[in-house]
Amino acid sequence: MGYLATLTGYAAPVFLITSPILTYADQAVSMHRSRSSAGFSLDIPLIMLVASIFRIFYYPGAKFDTALLIQSFCNIGIQVILLKIALDHRPPPSSKGGDAALPFAGAQDGLWGMQRPYNFWQWRSPKPYWQFLLYLFIILTIFELALAPFNSIYLAYSALIGYVGLSIEATLPIPQLLVNARSGSCKGLRFSVLASWLFGDAMKMFWFFTSTSEIPWAFKLCGMFQAGCDVCLGVQYMIYGDQSASIKPQQNWPYSGVKPHVSLPPSGRQTPLGEKGF
Repeated sequence: MGYLATLTGYAAPVFLITSPILTYADQAVSMHRSRSSAGFSLDIPLIMLVASIFRIFYYPGAKFDTALLIQSFCNIGIQVILLKIALDHRPPPSSKGGDAALPFAGAQDGLWGMQRPYNFWQWRSPKPYWQFLLYLFIILTIFELALAPFNSIYLAYSALIGYVGLSIEATLPIPQLLVNARSGSCKGLRFSVLASWLFGDAMKMFWFFTSTSEIPWAFKLCGMFQAGCDVCLGVQYMIYGDQSASIKPQQNWPYSGVKPHVSLPPSGRQTPLGEKGF
């Protein structure tokens, strides 16, 4: 047990740092080669970018393991690239004969079929995506500088953004779970990606609970939730396989030949929890 814990202590940080790059790079290359982001959910970059930015601002107050901080920076880098490629190669709207790819088919493409306020993260222009990320960074920087001199307040604030960021990250599997359940298919979800998530979850959980370095409970609790969601994805893959989804017109949906919430080619959550962000 001691030998295994020591080995995991060296291997897990390396795996966690490199996993976002290795997993999401495959998805980015796939979309670039096909010149289409159909089937890829932009909620993935949203969740990972927001969660990673929050984790970076969580570090000064929590001083958690450096490997997790480095992973956050790596995650931001690969997710920015992924978002840029997805926006550059998004399919045209259904009304113009293109795929209704989540989340580009319009305001009704929310995860529960409800319209998002101000069509959040479903904008047709690329500019608002980058503006949102920039404003988020500026706001968190202002809070960081304003609260840092007040130690007791700052520690509570740091813990808050830590739990918020990690809770956001823990929701990463949920969009893919809903898409799979709605379409009755795991088409586009690569088995290699799913396997890397499950393997990463196992390694991460073992490392979190055996590491001698500082791992806040926020990481452990959110990691356990995310691992449970990944197991559910594995069950879906066993049930549905990777066969194509059956397309069924939805009530009040004007394009009867198109599935409004799901586009079939390469899938959405194509990257690990990992982060996914592990």
